[in-house]
Amino acid sequence: MSEIARALSFRNISALYIFVAMFAVFSIWVPDTFLQWDTWKALLDSQAVTAILAVGLVVALSAGAFDLAIGAELGFGSILIAWMAVEKGVSVPVAIVLTLAAGGLVGLVNGVLVVRARIDSFIATLGMSSILLALIAWVSGSQQILGLPGGFQKIGSTELLGLTLPVYLVLVVGLIVWYVLERTPVGRRVYATGGNPEAARLAGVRVASVVVGAFVACGTIAALAGVLVSANLGTGDPTIGPAYLLPAFSAAFLGSTQFRGGRFNVWGTVVAVVVLATGVKGLQLAGAPIWIPELFNGAALLLAVGLAKYEATASRAGAVRRLLRFDRRNDKDGDAPTLGAGAPGVARGS
Repeated sequence: MSEIARALSFRNISALYIFVAMFAVFSIWVPDTFLQWDTWKALLDSQAVTAILAVGLVVALSAGAFDLAIGAELGFGSILIAWMAVEKGVSVPVAIVLTLAAGGLVGLVNGVLVVRARIDSFIATLGMSSILLALIAWVSGSQQILGLPGGFQKIGSTELLGLTLPVYLVLVVGLIVWYVLERTPVGRRVYATGGNPEAARLAGVRVASVVVGAFVACGTIAALAGVLVSANLGTGDPTIGPAYLLPAFSAAFLGSTQFRGGRFNVWGTVVAVVVLATGVKGLQLAGAPIWIPELFNGAALLLAVGLAKYEATASRAGAVRRLLRFDRRNDKDGDAPTLGAGAPGVARGS
């Protein structure tokens, strides 16, 4: 019963309880619009790109790296596929593959800057973001690229069981990333690197390779999100990328407080995307000002980071309490090791 109580506790699934509360409030406040299927369909369709981008960000964050270029990477992917398909006449399948490869290459450069040049990931990716925005402006001439092939636009508009393909792609990408992070040795190395890179290195993990690989995966997924943006809009928009940065980080950090006790995870992040979008949509339907999304996402990010720090502090405090209880038991048995020497769980709790 204790496991069930912990799983259903507010601390573990607070986002779900918040979602239920918001759903009840907005159902009473604006029932004529909030409860319509078209509203929820539009919400899920519009948030599919954010969810995919946030899942990609989870990979980098799990490895202890901050990719502040992820919004620009999305914008670069969006404009690159439009430029190749329209300006260069590249077939859609080839253009998609090349765009994903370009996203992976951007991630590779980010990784090399961090692990080889030893530039902090904040600075490296912030600089890369500026470079990518310049490339976007150069490639597009700071103008929208129109005339994308109709077949390509169907990627964003084709519906299956009432939902567009990007919504299903969220599940596909989420399942792949979840499986890699939670069910494979690669995922364990990623989490070990993000938790304590020095301890991971001493345990035989090739930390540099893990960080570079996380950046590559993040860049590739961001490029995929950019492809979907262009497919949804039917154009290549050079201004679209930066607007996704804050929602992606808000969802990833809020998601880290769900299900996994302070650890970045895929399904917590997807749930966080839906919860944040529900709050914004409900307020918009109620007549809130146009700047509400920025306020809501910014406040959510601050709250999520605070909760994530609290989770980490609580986890360390719990490890210390377990260690002290272990030492007291040994004291009673007449065998008192020095604090931390040979006691289990020290590395995990530190």
